[in-house]
Amino acid sequence: MSLIHPTALIDPAAELAADVEVGPYAVIGPDVRIGRGSKIGAHCVVQGHTTIGEDNTFFQFSSIGAAPQDKKYAGEPTQLVIGDRNTVREFCTFNTGTAQDSGCTRIGNDNWIMAYVHIAHDVQLGSQTILANNATLAGHVHVGDWVIIGGLSGVHQFVKIGAHAMVGFSSAISQDVPPFIMADGNPAAARGFNVEGLRRRGFGPERIAAVKAMYRQIYRAGLTLEQAVEGLPAIEAERPEAAADVQLMRDFLAASRRGIVR
Repeated sequence: MSLIHPTALIDPAAELAADVEVGPYAVIGPDVRIGRGSKIGAHCVVQGHTTIGEDNTFFQFSSIGAAPQDKKYAGEPTQLVIGDRNTVREFCTFNTGTAQDSGCTRIGNDNWIMAYVHIAHDVQLGSQTILANNATLAGHVHVGDWVIIGGLSGVHQFVKIGAHAMVGFSSAISQDVPPFIMADGNPAAARGFNVEGLRRRGFGPERIAAVKAMYRQIYRAGLTLEQAVEGLPAIEAERPEAAADVQLMRDFLAASRRGIVR
């Protein structure tokens, strides 16, 4: 029994692994490559210079690899690269990159992407994330591993969201969200740190205590951000088991250009 529905339109130049499934009325363009075990649902359109890894599932009616929604785009051969084991639900839209950035929109592994999610040009999405219904990532947004973004939330272009952060339902994110932080609201504000998520991911008491100390120093000690950053090495020295977590926070804050949610 064929894995390609007879109504699907697949360009002869496209490269599909032998066991890729393609549903009714799907359209796949000439510069598309799809790895083994992946499934393309009914009425999906996969186009552009798009590479999809292994064991991904795309539900019906998604647009994957279309040209970026950027007036500066002039037809350059930019890319969309998707990793392995991602689940993409109905009516999602993922665009390729632009020449003004890296030229590549990139999605990692093991992400759970719900219906109507938009991933714009040059977004860099990590792995193990959850994007709830109607989450919208504007151009050039960077999202770290294990991030959760609530439904109907919008992320402003060039914003960065650090690993293990959580964004609440219907939030407007116009500044960076540091690692581990929970933020929500319009405009968004920090509401605490993602302690339950860290426990579920195997963080022990010492690491969680270090994250709590960083949160208090940055958000509850009445310090400027510069003063708070200066005190982070002391937390690392007190809790060496969390050295990598403290370094993650220090690196994120040093790279922030839009300021952080406060």
